[in-house]
Amino acid sequence: MKAYDVKKGNVVEHGGTVYQVRDIERSSPQGRGGNVKFRFTMYSVPGGQKYDLSVGGDDELKEVELSRRQATFSYKDGDAFVFLDDEDYTPYTLDADALGDDAGYVIPDLAGCYVQIIDDQPVALQLPQTVAIEVVETPPELKGGTATKRPKPARLSTGLEIMVPEYIANGERVLVNTTSGEFAGRAD
Repeated sequence: MKAYDVKKGNVVEHGGTVYQVRDIERSSPQGRGGNVKFRFTMYSVPGGQKYDLSVGGDDELKEVELSRRQATFSYKDGDAFVFLDDEDYTPYTLDADALGDDAGYVIPDLAGCYVQIIDDQPVALQLPQTVAIEVVETPPELKGGTATKRPKPARLSTGLEIMVPEYIANGERVLVNTTSGEFAGRAD
């Protein structure tokens, strides 16, 4: 397909690697007869390695058929994560490399995930927007006359480390934005 037909979320092949397009920047040169250029921010599937590709609007890109299946995290098998299809309970196994940093958001029974599949092979995971994870280690709130709410580091049950407001204590569940990796509120 032509570069100008590519939409966010499309999966394309480039240089023998499969990428998912996350962001598209379009630039129109000044003057007549200039070709529109596209800059795609893409991530390899699997692996999630970032890659920037600049092409002209008429350049051809090979689209790859990707299917998405809603699934729920079931269990870990060694370093691999096993998700079960919400409809027919097909198990999809994704290794830690395929998940990359997203592994830090995978909690027991995590629902609302989408497993991305190419040629019957699960290749990547799309997480829900936010995930509720328990805080296992964070310094106590500092008592004192400060009115400022300083953020403090917190380690979550999945090993993820984020900054949280001072009032969050060990054992609380917090919502984490899976795109930015930032605190998004109390969970319960």
